[in-house]
Amino acid sequence: MSNLDQETLMADAVLSQKEDPSLLTVMVRNRAIFWGGILLSLFALIAIFGPFFTVDPVALSPMTRLRPPSAAIWFGSDFLGRDVFARVIYGARISLVVGLAVAVISVIIGLFLGLVAGYVRPLDAVIMRTMDGLMSIPAILLAIALISLSGATLGTVIIAIMIPEIPRVVRLVRAVVLTVREEPYVEAAIAAGTRLPMILSRHILPNTIAPLIVQATYVCASAMLTESILGFLGAGIPPEIPSWGNIMSEGRTYFQISPWIIFFPGVALALTVLAVNIVGDGLRDTLDPRIARKM
Repeated sequence: MSNLDQETLMADAVLSQKEDPSLLTVMVRNRAIFWGGILLSLFALIAIFGPFFTVDPVALSPMTRLRPPSAAIWFGSDFLGRDVFARVIYGARISLVVGLAVAVISVIIGLFLGLVAGYVRPLDAVIMRTMDGLMSIPAILLAIALISLSGATLGTVIIAIMIPEIPRVVRLVRAVVLTVREEPYVEAAIAAGTRLPMILSRHILPNTIAPLIVQATYVCASAMLTESILGFLGAGIPPEIPSWGNIMSEGRTYFQISPWIIFFPGVALALTVLAVNIVGDGLRDTLDPRIARKM
């Protein structure tokens, strides 16, 4: 091969690398992922390090009750004189922990059940009818029933919110498995005598990763909203633990004279859920080949 041919091949390789960026580069270039990730990272940093720079969120100060926002009390105080800013910061921990835990656990359980339901036909009807039964019950009512039976703790709230989310993950994974199992490379693996665990882990599981990542973001956002609804109804995290839901629940009586008690945790909840949804939309646009080609 001549030197000119070698230089041409090297130039083509460099151009192909420039035209075919890595997945990480594509995700960084996606504006939705970039800005949503920045906003979500900001809330995560506030939740982790914010409590070290704020006052005790449960400290009572009757002399400063229902004070409006000021330079000394940024978000004002509630009817017991507690600092609303400190309570909102501590509430961020609860919402992010609940959202992340529900997303991770429901995806793991839903992935396993979805793989089994989509590939093992005798178990498909049993698993899917069970999932249909869970989906027929409103998520809020099911969560309230579970919490009322076992008591309101952080672990109970996570489990109560997680159970209604599992069927959605199972249906998604099952749909992917039913499509992938008919592909020629899966049929070739079956004909070659490949064991079932190897087929699931090597040929089918990788195809479920992208949709599962996107679904996990929506589950996380839904879990944070559900936790806040439960707290607002008085069926979630105990009042002695600040969460955005129970902060707004305690402030609704004083909404006309002290609207800041509800306003600030409501804005924090809305921005956090918005950030998670924006990241989910960006991941969907990046990981879905059809949408990525159009973009």
